[in-house]
Amino acid sequence: MKFFLIQLLCVLLTLPHAVANEGVTLQLKWEHAFQFAGYYVAKEKGYYEQAGLNVEIKEAQPGVDPLLEVVSGRADFATGTSSLLLARKAGKPVVVLGVIFQHSPYVLIALEKKPLQTIHDLNDKRIMIEPLSEELLAYLKREGIALDSLKLLAHNFKTDALIGGGVDAISAYLTNEPFILDQAGVKYQIYTPRSAGIDFYGDNLFTSEQQIKQHPERVKAFRAASLRGWEYAMANPDEVIQLILRKYSKHKSQAQLEFEAAQMIALMRTDLIAVGYMNLGRWRHIADTYAEIGMLPNHFSLDGFLYEASPRADLSWIYSLLWIALSLLALVGLIALYIHHLNGRLAKSLAEGLLTEQRLKIFSTAIEQSPTPVLITGPNWVIQYVNPKFSEETGYLAAETLGRTPTFLRSEVTDESAYKEMCSHLLQGQRWEGELQTRRKSGEIYWEEVHVGPVKDSEGKTTHYVAMLLDINERKKIHQRLAHSAHYDMLTQLPNRILLFERVNQALARAKRNQTRLALLFFDLDKFKLVNDIHGHAIGDLLLEDAAKRMLGGLRDSDSVGRIGGDEFMVLLPEISSESDASAVAEKIRESLNQPFLLDGKMLVISSCIGIALFPEHGAEVAELTKNADEAMYQAKSLGGNRVSFFVPASGPN
Repeated sequence: MKFFLIQLLCVLLTLPHAVANEGVTLQLKWEHAFQFAGYYVAKEKGYYEQAGLNVEIKEAQPGVDPLLEVVSGRADFATGTSSLLLARKAGKPVVVLGVIFQHSPYVLIALEKKPLQTIHDLNDKRIMIEPLSEELLAYLKREGIALDSLKLLAHNFKTDALIGGGVDAISAYLTNEPFILDQAGVKYQIYTPRSAGIDFYGDNLFTSEQQIKQHPERVKAFRAASLRGWEYAMANPDEVIQLILRKYSKHKSQAQLEFEAAQMIALMRTDLIAVGYMNLGRWRHIADTYAEIGMLPNHFSLDGFLYEASPRADLSWIYSLLWIALSLLALVGLIALYIHHLNGRLAKSLAEGLLTEQRLKIFSTAIEQSPTPVLITGPNWVIQYVNPKFSEETGYLAAETLGRTPTFLRSEVTDESAYKEMCSHLLQGQRWEGELQTRRKSGEIYWEEVHVGPVKDSEGKTTHYVAMLLDINERKKIHQRLAHSAHYDMLTQLPNRILLFERVNQALARAKRNQTRLALLFFDLDKFKLVNDIHGHAIGDLLLEDAAKRMLGGLRDSDSVGRIGGDEFMVLLPEISSESDASAVAEKIRESLNQPFLLDGKMLVISSCIGIALFPEHGAEVAELTKNADEAMYQAKSLGGNRVSFFVPASGPN
């Protein structure tokens, strides 16, 4: 018996070491690039190691399908696209853990062989396409191109076949191949699914149902460490580029990685949405789009497809807003496509000298009655024509615009680099599209989506520029509201758990790096349940709103307070020099909450208990500090309540 106990003790003593070095594999869907920067950071900064994981990051190779690697068990995690939905339909038990790109970077690229080239020129052509790029096939089907007429070839992850004429088009990323082709001096055309209203998620981190079932803590830890790596990567691109050059990519230059990082900003939108955030309504839209073109059945179930680290709140009202946004996007896509085709036909007719008086009348009538503002300039940028819709939306009559350049529409809030980028594309004979903040004649500044391209004659010389301008102010408002709701508590308008813990993670990383101290304050309102029971939840909500305002009044600009749930709150003090700093803030909050609340004619008096945990004294990781701050709060309650307590470790056995 004694020998058995000794053996058992040895196993238990070695177990933490084994768990702390769990080997897992991440299969990338492409060669090493800034596209995967967050995972490199998580490995090199030790985020995976801190989560108890030893992660091997595998670069993609020709013939390797990340989906099959995960399903077969050769990889634990992988990066994929929204075509994971199709794999799910085919019986592959894949689960999406988080979204990295809010907008897919997938495009088709073909060499420019003639003016006014369109997606329909790919009919019966050879296209080199990579695994998991079914959204491009969906794009071709929506454009009416028969897939069985195409010669689809396996991708070799190079542009040589396109440049050399071995294929007619390739699947590509906006962040990668355009740079390579520009450097090679090759003229090309980009065909984006977004022009047909297909705006999918991109670069989704995924795993298998089996992985989640057998190793739930591993999955949770890997996801959290990866997203932490992404936050750091996007905040420190220059540092991460040097890391990639030093340890990962032998094929990419610094300039290419810088181009890639810059392009990813617009695709990830970390200024609006936390990395990893995904919305059920958006996935529903993606599934319905696949269903529309026959690649999925109608009302395909998403049950089990999206990973849930914790139970979700009721966000049905957000989904309604999202559907409105998607409807607007679809409308914009259809209008853009219509104008694009119209402009193409106009330019072709100009080039061939085929504009009869009757056709001129048809085209001019169509543009005059277009539901979208249209502006036409000469090659010197001087405006030659604006349609009535342009005057309606901007407030400028045609007589006030003709003979001027469009610079009077500029607003000082749009960075000059956006205009320089537009001019650069146009001078190279390429189309440009982007979002600008434009000024109406009234002085009002509003968001506008701009689609502008050159019109060329039969010799390829630019004779005009045609611009289509779409007012996207409402869409921007919806996006901003969605982004706000993803990060803030809707009642108190304080940061919610997600945003607050992101800030805590970032503050803790800085504290470790700079060897400084920080404090977490965890607290709740004494007898809040009694307020709800006696006075009703409406008064309880008012109390929480007023309490939140008082908490904010006791903090410095650098501090953060968030609502964790119910009447529980947490304060982050990212820099303190001593315990007394944390104690002073906690006492200020406690005393402010002790003051009477006048709510709907009722006078209420409450109190609070506040627990404090310090870094590095009371823990080195977020989970440990949070747990100890929570325990300190309960220590305060056990002492009678209405007080502040620092964490005191439980004394061990004598």
